[in-house]
Parts: sequence; C-alpha cells; structure tokens
Amino acid sequence: MEELARESISLLAHSSSHADPPRLGSFGAVFIMLKSALGAGLLNFPWAFQKAGGVTTGTTVELVSLVFLISGLVILGYASSVSRQNTYQDVVREVCGGAIGKLCEVCFCFNLFMICVAFLVVVQDQLEKLCISLYQSITGSLEEEMPYHWYTDHRFALFIMCLIIILPLSIPKEIGIQKYTSVLGTLAASYLCVAVIVKYYLMESHPVLIPPDTSQGVVPTICFGFQCHEACIAIYSSMENQKLSHWVLISVLSMIFCLVIYTLTGVYGFLTFGQEVASDILMSYPGSDVVIIISRLLFGISIITIYPIILLLGRNRRGVVTKSFESRCRVILTVIWIAVTLLIAMYVPDMSEVISVIGGISAFFIFIFPGLLSKMKGTCLILPCRWSLTAWGVITIVVGSFIFGQSTSIALMELLHKF
Repeated sequence: MEELARESISLLAHSSSHADPPRLGSFGAVFIMLKSALGAGLLNFPWAFQKAGGVTTGTTVELVSLVFLISGLVILGYASSVSRQNTYQDVVREVCGGAIGKLCEVCFCFNLFMICVAFLVVVQDQLEKLCISLYQSITGSLEEEMPYHWYTDHRFALFIMCLIIILPLSIPKEIGIQKYTSVLGTLAASYLCVAVIVKYYLMESHPVLIPPDTSQGVVPTICFGFQCHEACIAIYSSMENQKLSHWVLISVLSMIFCLVIYTLTGVYGFLTFGQEVASDILMSYPGSDVVIIISRLLFGISIITIYPIILLLGRNRRGVVTKSFESRCRVILTVIWIAVTLLIAMYVPDMSEVISVIGGISAFFIFIFPGLLSKMKGTCLILPCRWSLTAWGVITIVVGSFIFGQSTSIALMELLHKF
C-alpha cells in the first residue's frame, strides 16, 4: 500500500497532461505493483491462516482469491485503454455513468480514511511493545512490573507522534520528501518475512495446531493485503508498452511475487504460534527480541512516512478555488482527518476489527467495480469474448457483494459484542 499512494500521486499528476509520453518500463511496473500490495496487511496473514483453519485452507482461499485479483487488474487495464481515462474514478465515471462514479469517489475516500486508521493502529501497537522493551532494557524488570504513567502511555506517544511528525508532513500541498523513503515498504516486508521464517526454525518446540470452530475474516484480510487495484490504472496509463497481453503478464508476475511473500509469512507465522497468534504477528513475539524490534522500527517508520501521502490522496478534490481559501481548507481538513483517525485508532483493540471494514470496502475496487466495467464494449473483442467477459463480470459482482456483506456483518457483530 505504501508505494500505491506515492506512485498514485506522481502518476495522477501527469495524467492530466496527455503530451507527456509514458515512461514506465516493465520492470518498474512490476516493482511498483509489488510495493503497492506489500504493506501493513502483511502483519495479519498469520492470523488469517489461523482463522481459516490451517495452512491448507488458508492457501486454498489465497489461490482462489488470486484468480479474481488478477482478473480485476486485467479488466481495469482493458477499461482504461478503451475509455482512454487515466484514473480509477474517471474510468468508472466514463463507463458506468455519473452516479456510479460518485459512489466510486465516496468509497475511494472512505477506504483511504480507514487505511489511515489501520496505519495508526499498527504504529500504536509497535509503540506499546517498544515502550515495554525500553523499560525492560533500562530497569531489568518484567512487563507486569511496569508502572503506569500517562506520559509513558503508548496512546499519548501516538498523539505526540501525530502532532510533531505526521501533521507537519501532511499539511503541505506537495510532499516531495516522501520519494526518499520509498524503499522502506519493500525492505520492511522482506525483512519481516525472513524474520518470521528464521524464528520458526529457531524454535525448540512447536505448538499443537487445533482448527477453530468457525472460519471468518479471511477474505477481507486477503483483500486488504493484495489491494493495489486503486493505483493500477494510473500505473497502466504510464507504461511504455500498453498492450493488453503485456499488462496481463505484469499483473500475473506482481501477484505471484506478492503471493509468495504473503504465504511464507502467513504459513510460518501460524505454525510458530498456532491458535495464539495475534492479529498483528509482531505482537506475538517477545518485546526484547532484537530481530523483532528492528521489524517494528522498519514498519513503524514506513507507515509514519506514508500516512501523509494517503491523507493527501483522500483530501484531494476537484474544483477551482482561490489560493488562500485552498490553503485554509487544506489545513482544516488535514487537522480533522488526523484527529478523527487518531481517536478511532486509540480505541480499536487490534487490527482485526479495522481489517474487516477495509476488506469490505476493498471488495468494491477488487470485485464490484471491475465487474461493472466488464460490460463495456471494445472493438477488439469478438462477440463470444464479450459474453464471457460479461458473465465473469456478473460472477465478480456477486462475489464482491458477498464479501462486502460478510465483512460488514463481522464488523457489526464485533461492535455489538463490545457493547
């Protein structure tokens, strides 16, 4: 998700100028797609395998989902080439009409908002563990002996971090400094994957794996993890080679690479902790482990630097306004966005509740909107192919609606359970 936001901004900025020739090669496209999907969702895959009931079921759900994920990317690329639009929202508006286009914009903004909440929850979790690790290293005491002070509370630390780091980075209209941190997302994902595998083989004993009674919340986690569809049209529009067959190759390679990293992390994380695995895999490890501390720092820094970019995408709206009015609105919207996401993140106990919501909204971008776009007619398609594409579109819409309904019901049940 990290590179998704960063590249979306640069590519969307160029999309309005049709005079600029595409400059993105095949390797760059695969690399951007890969980094777009490798984000905070990686932390939840061991938990998803536990909810699925084990390695076999979890891997099967991944592979089935991969078919829809790749087909969605292919349909979006095809729709972009036929409609000659360069952003997700513009393609949906052009093909499906103004009403569906407005729905797409609302879902797009809400999805980015919830991603910001998820990012802050991840940072909060890592801050909590880092505070405990620091206390244990300095005092030599156990975690249970750590006294409570308001100024050492991880929620207060998250507030200070938002105030002195995230807010200043989010207020500017352009945030060019983020290009220098682009490597952090991929580095954090790769390091975490290797660390989880190594930790499994260093264990002296392994837990007994008992399948859970129910299997829920798996597909939303997969959708959240593999989500790069919002940026794929901007990426496709900036490629040198825009042949559909070439885009299919880019999509398949990117998703396979993601599948390998997600599956290895999910499998070995689940095998390491079994039913005791946390929704954030890093929270399952002891706070004093140096390897895991490095993982927390990498993920935390990566998320802190990308949060302002996600916010910029969410607050960016069309319209001609004066410079002073735009500046005031930008500051007000930024403060409100950060304040609301911070308040929600402070009172969310773990990532699983946020993932259920984000996974449901992601179903629109991965399943429902691509299914609606499949109705478009292109001159390069013969009639049987059009029928097949339309039939597949209906299937993806039905599957996406089911996933959205399931994710919404899970989130509502968890909310009602609290009260």
